[in-house]
Amino acid sequence: MKWYLNLEDEDLEFIKNFVLASGSLKELAKQYDVSYPTVRLRVDKVIEQIKLLEGSNNVFEVKIMQLVIDEKITLDTAKDIIKIHKEDKK
Repeated sequence: MKWYLNLEDEDLEFIKNFVLASGSLKELAKQYDVSYPTVRLRVDKVIEQIKLLEGSNNVFEVKIMQLVIDEKITLDTAKDIIKIHKEDKK
């Protein structure tokens, strides 16, 4: 699965700005008018999304894990949902 095809437009824009800023988080913080820690958190979130998309070809699992990254559900809840889904498919 090509990870970049499944990122939100705002995440792709953020990655583009990151590259154009030569990877400088300080410069990105200025561009977005936010603190360095806020930009660092955003970078970490995008990294987690990319790792998730690279590591799975199962669209359902990717979407569930995206909810964890977005802090909409807990990791334990996501694991339970995925487990139940797999059991239902048997």
